[in-house]
This record gives sequence, C-alpha cells and structure tokens, in this order.
Amino acid sequence: MIKQLIIKFFNVLNTLRIRLSPDYYRLLFWLKGVSFGKNMRILGKISIVNLGKITIGENFLMTSGNSVNPICSNIQGCFYTEPGARITIGDNVGMSSTRMWIKESLTIGCNVKIGGNVLLIDTDCHPMDYEVRRFSNEGTKSSPIKIEDDVWIGAHCIVLKGVTIGARSIIGAGSVVTKSIPADCIAPGNPAKVIRHI
Repeated sequence: MIKQLIIKFFNVLNTLRIRLSPDYYRLLFWLKGVSFGKNMRILGKISIVNLGKITIGENFLMTSGNSVNPICSNIQGCFYTEPGARITIGDNVGMSSTRMWIKESLTIGCNVKIGGNVLLIDTDCHPMDYEVRRFSNEGTKSSPIKIEDDVWIGAHCIVLKGVTIGARSIIGAGSVVTKSIPADCIAPGNPAKVIRHI
C-alpha cells in the first residue's frame, strides 16, 4: 500500500516535470538570449552557456538524459558557444543528448535528425603546440560546421571542425566525421567515408 502510494507520488511528479519542462526551457532560453520558434520542446535536463548567438527554428525537439531515449540515458545535452560564436538550427530538427561546443559557427538545416550522444565541435579546444598548451588556449584552431537539410546522423557520432555534411546524407552510428561528406550518400566509420550513394 505505502509502496504504491510512493510510486504514484513520483509518477505525478514526473508528469508535472514533463508538462512544465517546455515552459521552463522557453524562459531559460529567453534569459540566456536564445532566439527560438514555435513548438520548441525540451525533454530532460540540458546545459546552456551562450556567450555568442543561438537561433533555433520552429518545431525543435531535444531529448536529454533519462527523458526518453535509452541510447543516451545519463548524458546531458549541451549548447556551448564561445564569445562571438553562432549556432543556427533550422525548422523541424530533432536531437537526443547532443552536445555542441562552438567557437566559430554551427549551421544545422531543416528536417535534420541527430541520434543520441552526438558531439558537434568546431574547435580543437586546445592548441597543437605543447608549449603554448601548457599555459593557455590562445591560437586554438576552429572552422565552421554545416549540416544541410534532411541529414540523419546516427547515435554516438563525433563531427569535427570544418565539416559540411551534404543534404539528405546519412552518417552511420559511431562515426567520426573529420572531412566533408557530399549530398545523398551513406558514410560510416572512423574516419567516416562514403560507402554508397542514395
């Protein structure tokens, strides 16, 4: 009896959390200077550090942590822009526990699907010169990432600086994308390589 009441209590709390989550994130995004379109939904906990500019289109969906997707449970989604950086996300984009660390720019087109636990990072994060790296992050290289319309990126992928993924392409799960991928193809692997056109 007591166990059932406790379970019911936590189910009610969870339902309230899910229903209030979109309003919480709309307020948080607004406070952090993020522009967003209609029907934005965030399920689960995410982190936002916006020192640049983030613009999100309509019908955006992000699941994070233990919210929905079992592939990336316990992984928190993150938006991180360094000063002057830009993240631009088109309409009808869905992602699960995606982590974005952007020094320059990230552009995601419309109708893009990004699988669980994907990392999008347009910077080396640290200088290649070990002597400089000991004392500072000055001179760290970066280059924009562009993901065109209708791309599907499988779970557990890493997309690195300077990459463009062409429209309608599919990146296989677990891939590391180090070079640009043309439109209309399938590219899995580490490093990701085109295996066929679609």
